[in-house]
Amino acid sequence: MLHDADMIAAADGWRTRDLDVLWHPCTQMREHPGVLPLVPIERGEGAWLVGRDGRRYLDAVSSWWTNLFGHAEARIAGAIARQAHTLEQVILAGFSHQPAVELAEKLLAIAPREPGRAPLAKVFYADNGSAGVEVALKMAFHWFRNRGEGKRTRFVALHNGYHGETIGALAVGDIPLYRRVYAPLLAEALFAPSPDSYAAEPGETAADCAERAAEGLRELLERHSGEVCALILEPRVQCAGGMRMHDPRYLRRARDLCDAHGVLLIADEIAVGFGRTGTMFACEGAGIQPDLLCLSKGLTGGFLPLAAVLATQAIYDGFLDDSRERAFLHSHSYTGNPLACAAALASLAIFDTDDVLARNRATAARMAALAASIVELPHVADVRQAGMIVAFELTRDGDRHAPFEPAARIGLRAYRAALEGGVVLRPLGDTLYWMPPYCIDDEQLHLLARVTRDAILEATACA
Repeated sequence: MLHDADMIAAADGWRTRDLDVLWHPCTQMREHPGVLPLVPIERGEGAWLVGRDGRRYLDAVSSWWTNLFGHAEARIAGAIARQAHTLEQVILAGFSHQPAVELAEKLLAIAPREPGRAPLAKVFYADNGSAGVEVALKMAFHWFRNRGEGKRTRFVALHNGYHGETIGALAVGDIPLYRRVYAPLLAEALFAPSPDSYAAEPGETAADCAERAAEGLRELLERHSGEVCALILEPRVQCAGGMRMHDPRYLRRARDLCDAHGVLLIADEIAVGFGRTGTMFACEGAGIQPDLLCLSKGLTGGFLPLAAVLATQAIYDGFLDDSRERAFLHSHSYTGNPLACAAALASLAIFDTDDVLARNRATAARMAALAASIVELPHVADVRQAGMIVAFELTRDGDRHAPFEPAARIGLRAYRAALEGGVVLRPLGDTLYWMPPYCIDDEQLHLLARVTRDAILEATACA
C-alpha cells in the first residue's frame, strides 16, 4: 500500500498527465491548476468519492445531478455486467432488444398521468439530456408541420431556464453565460417570465409569483397566437439557473394555457426527475401531464448516458404516413443502448424494492432541519428546498437586491473551502446547493451541514 507522500505524488502526476491532454467541460482551463483545484478521483463508494491521494469527498452534488443511489451501486453494476456478456450494442433502426422494450414499458407505466388526458404512450431514446431536448423540440415543430400548421415555428421558454448545450437546446435557454457567444447561431425563441419565487416583490408569496408569471405567459401566447408550437420548462426547479424554485400552481396554469392555445407542453425533467423533488416526477406535484417528457441524468442511476423522450399517442400518430419526409428521422448511433437500458431498469427496480420515495421524504426533512441554522448566517439571503434539493443564496449582508460582485468569486471560495473540508459543493455562481445521492446517511448529512456553514463563513469573511 502506498504511503501518504507516495499517494500525493501519484495524484500530482495524474494532474500533470490530465492537463497535458484533456479539455474539461464547463471550465476556463486557464484556471487550472492554480485558481480551480483539479481533483483526480480513484473510485467511488456510496456517497463518497475517493481521490488518488486517498482523500475522501462527500459527493453532495451527485456528480452533476446524475447519481441516485451512490457510486458503484452493486445492483446496477451487476445488471450492466450481465448485459455486457449478452448484447452490448445493436442498431435500433429496424432492430429491437429486450432491455429497450422493457425500459420503455416501465417508463410509460410510471409516467405522470392526468385524469381525462390520454397518457404518454411512446418512448424515443437519445444519448444525453441535451440530445433529448433536441428530440422533443424537433418532434413538436415537425408534428405541427405534418398537420399543415407550418406557421407554428416558435418555441416559448422561461427566463433563467436551461435545457442543454447543443444548438437547439441553447436556443431555448436563457442563461447569458452559456448562450451569449453562440447567439448568432440560435433560432429566436420567445421568453416568458419565470415564476421564480426568489424574485417575489414585497408582500408577495410564491403562489403570487406563480400567478404573475402565468399572466405573463398568457399575454405572450395571445400576442403570438398561431405561431407557437411548444412551451418548454423545467418543472419546480430551474437548476442551472441557480436552483430557483417555483410554486407548483404555475405548472397547472401553464398546462391550461397550452391547451387553450393549442400549444404542446414539453417538461424537461432531466435534472428533477426520479424522486429529486419528492415525487417520482416533478410534474406530479402539480397534478399535470406534459405532451412530451424529457428524461436523462438519474435515468440510469448515474452509471451510463441515456435519455428518453416520452410522447403521447397523438404525437406519434402524426408522423405515420407513406412519406419518408413525414417520418421522424432523428437518430443517434447509441440510441437505446442495451447496457444503458439495463442500468436504467436496475435503477428503477431499486425504487420498488427500497421504498425510495418514502426514504427520500424522511431525508429531505432532516436536510431541512440542518439547513435551518445556515439561513441565520449574515450573508445568506435565502435557503430554499424542493425535496432532496436545498439551495443557499449568498449575497452582501443577506440582501436579496445586493449580490456580490462577480469578481469576488464568493461561490468559488466556498467551493474550495468545502473541498478542504471533504465535501463537493460545486456552486452555481454564488448559489451553493445540496443534491446528494439518496443513500446519504445522518452522519454524512451532519458533515455536509457543518462543512457548508464553515465554507460560507470562510468565503464571506472579507466581504
